[in-house]
Amino acid sequence: MTAPPPAPTRSWLRERSELGFCVLLFVLGVLVLTDALTMDVDLTQRGPVGPRTVPVVVGAGLLVVAVLLAVDVLRGGRGEAEAGEDVDLAEPADRRTVALLTGVFLAFAVLIGPLGFPIAGALLFWGSAYALGSRHHDRDPLIAAGLSFVTYFVFDHLLGVPLPGGPLMGVL
Repeated sequence: MTAPPPAPTRSWLRERSELGFCVLLFVLGVLVLTDALTMDVDLTQRGPVGPRTVPVVVGAGLLVVAVLLAVDVLRGGRGEAEAGEDVDLAEPADRRTVALLTGVFLAFAVLIGPLGFPIAGALLFWGSAYALGSRHHDRDPLIAAGLSFVTYFVFDHLLGVPLPGGPLMGVL
Protein backbone atom coordinates (compact mmCIF):
# COMPACT_ATOMS: atom_id res chain seq x y z
CA MET A 1 0.00 0.00 0.00
CA THR A 2 1.32 3.44 -0.85
CA ALA A 3 0.70 6.61 1.08
CA PRO A 4 -1.77 9.08 -0.44
CA PRO A 5 -0.16 12.05 -2.17
CA PRO A 6 0.05 15.23 -0.05
CA ALA A 7 -2.64 17.80 -0.54
CA PRO A 8 -1.62 20.56 -2.98
CA THR A 9 -2.28 23.32 -0.44
CA ARG A 10 -0.12 21.64 2.16
CA SER A 11 2.86 21.23 -0.19
CA TRP A 12 2.47 24.84 -1.37
CA LEU A 13 2.62 26.04 2.25
CA ARG A 14 5.50 23.73 3.04
CA GLU A 15 7.52 25.24 0.20
CA ARG A 16 6.79 28.72 1.56
CA SER A 17 7.19 28.09 5.27
CA GLU A 18 8.68 31.55 5.71
CA LEU A 19 5.14 32.89 5.42
CA GLY A 20 4.53 31.65 8.96
CA PHE A 21 7.30 33.93 10.16
CA CYS A 22 5.73 36.79 8.19
CA VAL A 23 2.44 36.19 9.99
CA LEU A 24 4.24 36.14 13.35
CA LEU A 25 6.00 39.45 12.58
CA PHE A 26 2.74 41.01 11.41
CA VAL A 27 0.82 39.94 14.53
CA LEU A 28 3.65 41.18 16.74
CA GLY A 29 3.66 44.52 14.90
CA VAL A 30 -0.11 44.89 15.35
CA LEU A 31 0.21 44.10 19.07
CA VAL A 32 3.01 46.62 19.56
CA LEU A 33 1.11 49.34 17.67
CA THR A 34 -2.13 48.62 19.51
CA ASP A 35 -0.37 48.78 22.86
CA ALA A 36 1.48 51.98 21.92
CA LEU A 37 -1.58 53.78 20.60
CA THR A 38 -3.75 52.87 23.61
CA MET A 39 -1.09 53.94 26.12
CA ASP A 40 -2.19 56.57 28.66
CA VAL A 41 0.03 59.62 28.30
CA ASP A 42 -0.18 62.73 30.48
CA LEU A 43 -0.09 66.17 28.93
CA THR A 44 3.31 66.72 30.55
CA GLN A 45 4.73 63.73 28.68
CA ARG A 46 3.66 64.90 25.24
CA GLY A 47 6.14 66.41 22.89
CA PRO A 48 7.99 65.57 19.71
CA VAL A 49 9.46 62.44 21.28
CA GLY A 50 7.17 60.99 23.90
CA PRO A 51 6.74 57.53 25.37
CA ARG A 52 4.77 56.40 22.30
CA THR A 53 7.41 57.26 19.71
CA VAL A 54 9.69 54.23 19.93
CA PRO A 55 6.90 51.61 20.18
CA VAL A 56 5.12 53.16 17.18
CA VAL A 57 8.33 53.14 15.12
CA VAL A 58 9.12 49.54 16.13
CA GLY A 59 5.55 48.37 15.45
CA ALA A 60 5.46 50.08 12.05
CA GLY A 61 8.87 48.60 11.25
CA LEU A 62 7.63 45.12 12.11
CA LEU A 63 4.63 45.55 9.80
CA VAL A 64 6.79 46.83 6.93
CA VAL A 65 9.31 43.99 7.31
CA ALA A 66 6.49 41.40 7.48
CA VAL A 67 4.91 42.69 4.27
CA LEU A 68 8.23 42.98 2.40
CA LEU A 69 9.28 39.48 3.47
CA ALA A 70 5.90 38.04 2.43
CA VAL A 71 6.17 39.69 -0.99
CA ASP A 72 9.70 38.31 -1.40
CA VAL A 73 8.62 34.78 -0.43
CA LEU A 74 5.60 34.88 -2.76
CA ARG A 75 7.87 35.98 -5.61
CA GLY A 76 10.04 32.91 -5.06
CA GLY A 77 12.65 34.21 -2.66
CA ARG A 78 14.10 31.60 -0.34
CA GLY A 79 16.37 31.93 2.66
CA GLU A 80 19.68 30.14 2.44
CA ALA A 81 20.05 27.14 4.69
CA GLU A 82 22.57 27.84 7.40
CA ALA A 83 25.53 25.54 7.22
CA GLY A 84 26.48 26.19 10.83
CA GLU A 85 29.79 27.43 12.04
CA ASP A 86 31.30 24.73 14.21
CA VAL A 87 28.08 22.82 14.70
CA ASP A 88 27.73 19.19 13.82
CA LEU A 89 24.14 19.03 12.61
CA ALA A 90 24.12 15.24 12.93
CA GLU A 91 24.56 15.49 16.73
CA PRO A 92 21.44 15.80 18.89
CA ALA A 93 20.78 18.92 20.96
CA ASP A 94 22.36 19.13 24.41
CA ARG A 95 19.19 18.72 26.46
CA ARG A 96 21.06 18.89 29.77
CA THR A 97 22.33 22.41 29.06
CA VAL A 98 18.91 23.56 27.88
CA ALA A 99 17.26 22.08 31.00
CA LEU A 100 19.84 23.70 33.31
CA LEU A 101 19.42 27.11 31.66
CA THR A 102 15.63 26.80 31.83
CA GLY A 103 15.86 25.95 35.52
CA VAL A 104 18.18 28.89 36.18
CA PHE A 105 15.83 31.35 34.43
CA LEU A 106 12.77 29.98 36.23
CA ALA A 107 14.60 30.17 39.58
CA PHE A 108 15.54 33.78 38.80
CA ALA A 109 11.91 34.65 38.04
CA VAL A 110 10.79 33.12 41.34
CA LEU A 111 13.61 34.53 43.48
CA ILE A 112 13.81 38.12 42.21
CA GLY A 113 10.86 39.17 44.38
CA PRO A 114 11.93 37.83 47.76
CA LEU A 115 15.73 38.06 47.32
CA GLY A 116 15.95 41.14 45.10
CA PHE A 117 17.91 41.62 41.92
CA PRO A 118 21.46 41.65 43.34
CA ILE A 119 21.20 38.18 44.91
CA ALA A 120 18.88 36.62 42.31
CA GLY A 121 20.98 38.14 39.51
CA ALA A 122 24.17 36.71 40.99
CA LEU A 123 22.53 33.28 41.07
CA LEU A 124 21.34 33.77 37.49
CA PHE A 125 24.80 34.74 36.20
CA TRP A 126 26.58 31.98 38.15
CA GLY A 127 24.01 29.34 37.17
CA SER A 128 24.19 30.34 33.51
CA ALA A 129 27.98 30.12 33.52
CA TYR A 130 27.81 26.69 35.16
CA ALA A 131 25.15 25.45 32.70
CA LEU A 132 27.26 26.63 29.76
CA GLY A 133 30.30 24.70 30.94
CA SER A 134 32.41 26.92 33.19
CA ARG A 135 33.97 24.94 36.04
CA HIS A 136 35.88 27.67 37.88
CA HIS A 137 34.06 27.18 41.20
CA ASP A 138 36.24 29.68 43.04
CA ARG A 139 36.05 32.56 40.58
CA ASP A 140 32.60 32.27 38.95
CA PRO A 141 30.51 33.21 42.02
CA LEU A 142 32.68 36.31 42.56
CA ILE A 143 32.36 37.43 38.95
CA ALA A 144 28.59 36.73 39.03
CA ALA A 145 28.15 38.76 42.22
CA GLY A 146 30.21 41.65 40.84
CA LEU A 147 28.32 41.64 37.55
CA SER A 148 24.99 41.52 39.35
CA PHE A 149 25.81 44.40 41.69
CA VAL A 150 27.19 46.54 38.85
CA THR A 151 24.05 45.84 36.78
CA TYR A 152 21.84 46.72 39.74
CA PHE A 153 23.73 49.94 40.39
CA VAL A 154 23.68 51.05 36.74
CA PHE A 155 19.97 50.39 36.27
CA ASP A 156 18.72 51.51 39.69
CA HIS A 157 20.95 54.50 40.37
CA LEU A 158 22.27 55.76 37.03
CA LEU A 159 19.37 55.00 34.65
CA GLY A 160 16.58 55.39 37.20
CA VAL A 161 15.03 52.01 36.42
CA PRO A 162 13.92 50.65 39.78
CA LEU A 163 14.93 47.06 40.44
CA PRO A 164 13.92 45.17 43.57
CA GLY A 165 16.70 45.33 46.15
CA GLY A 166 15.34 42.63 48.43
CA PRO A 167 16.97 42.33 51.85
CA LEU A 168 19.89 44.46 50.64
CA MET A 169 17.60 47.44 49.93
CA GLY A 170 18.87 49.51 52.87
CA VAL A 171 22.50 48.58 52.27
CA LEU A 172 22.63 49.47 48.59
